[in-house]
Amino acid sequence: MIAVLTSLVGTVSPRALADDAESAPAPAESTASTEVPPTHVPPNPPAAPNASASDVEELKRVLAAQQRQLAELQTRVERTERATSPSGLAPVVVSGFVHVDWTLMRQSSQDEVNASTREPLNEDRFVLRRGRIRIDTDQGLVHGTLTLDANTVHGPQLRPWNAEVSVKWPQNTAYRGPAAIQGASTESPFVIVSAGLLTTPFGFDVTELEATRPFLERTTMANELVPQSFDLGLRILGGYKFFNYALGIMNGDPIGERTFPGRDPNKSKDLVFRLGVAPLIGDRVRLAVGLSGLTGRGFHEGTAPTKDQLVWRDQNEDGIVQQTELQSIAGSPATPSEGFERFAMGADARLHVGIPALGELVVRGEIVRAKNLDRGTFTADPVAASRDLREFGWYVGATQEITRWAMIGVRYDVYDPDADASEQRAFALVPKDSSLSTWSFMAMARWKTARLVAEYDKRTNALGRDVSGAPTTLADDSFTLRAAVAF
Repeated sequence: MIAVLTSLVGTVSPRALADDAESAPAPAESTASTEVPPTHVPPNPPAAPNASASDVEELKRVLAAQQRQLAELQTRVERTERATSPSGLAPVVVSGFVHVDWTLMRQSSQDEVNASTREPLNEDRFVLRRGRIRIDTDQGLVHGTLTLDANTVHGPQLRPWNAEVSVKWPQNTAYRGPAAIQGASTESPFVIVSAGLLTTPFGFDVTELEATRPFLERTTMANELVPQSFDLGLRILGGYKFFNYALGIMNGDPIGERTFPGRDPNKSKDLVFRLGVAPLIGDRVRLAVGLSGLTGRGFHEGTAPTKDQLVWRDQNEDGIVQQTELQSIAGSPATPSEGFERFAMGADARLHVGIPALGELVVRGEIVRAKNLDRGTFTADPVAASRDLREFGWYVGATQEITRWAMIGVRYDVYDPDADASEQRAFALVPKDSSLSTWSFMAMARWKTARLVAEYDKRTNALGRDVSGAPTTLADDSFTLRAAVAF
């Protein structure tokens, strides 16, 4: 459009300047009598011809034609912009990434199926861990995001992963999520209010995006307390200078939990927050520290009533009903559902150091203490257990870039789903270690937006049993290759 305006100005200017020169008043002739030698009298310049009416009409026709062309071009540009967005309001940006895993070795893998769920127990396989398509539209004050997830972890599955509507202030503020604001500083204050299916703003490991996380998966602690990170609710993000904050009112049932994923069986909501600072320490060092909290109410499902039953046990296996083999089992009344309190407190820290000639060194750590919050494999239900279940988890890790082509990293995480667990051995009640720990060793090759990751996970699982039924460590180490690309 700028080129058209430039050509228009270049076409009209010479004629317009000529007309202005012709319409300008001629300078007054001097009446002073000055004798000049005849040889020095300059010749009179030729008189400029007056513009005729036909020339003026021609100029008007040219200007009218150029104005029509400019209007048509403007209309064409507006149509093109509207065509890029289904809503016709703002352009739509499409992005995404794909993670394909090949588990070469998993010690706990078996060529068998689970007797109760009929799910295969083999883990030595290729799997589409996640394929995401993200659609964004930014209309200044309002921002919208929709992300769809496809995977084959438990068979082919397509589901919504992230869907939110956000209001930003100031309007020119770039949209960002909880992980993005934790390690950055801004020169002016901003606030982003979002509603929908969004990231739970607790800690750092829960909020870190899969597309940027160096390790294959989140820690056991994050996967158990906030399974798959996303929940329905309302979230407020903001910050100024090196200070940042995140507040959330969530259903309390993330999409990865075992009981009611993505739904809310009670009217109580979880309150979640994180307060953080990310100051610069010199030119190459940046520190990010945060404090997180969560409080809410969980849900214990009641039971349905049962009728009296008459049971026959053929004890002598003669196939004949005898009175001594009949047993009456009394029915039970229904029990109502009830809620229970749960909470969590955590702290996280990351140190970013720029290493000359190599790249960025990142050291990270996080610690969380919780009660009745586990919503993953070890679902916390204090009503059924007749006592509160205290969870405790932490991790430390480090990654080092080796130029822009490679990265290496190591991480150690520990999670205990029940710090007060015990078990009966013979005639004694003894404490039970139910903690899980994992060493993760990672090496990554990078090219543009593609990554090839190799990771060895050495897991210590004390919940195993030997052939005699005694507790033992479950062999569950694994080696996985991942091919990833973003677009």
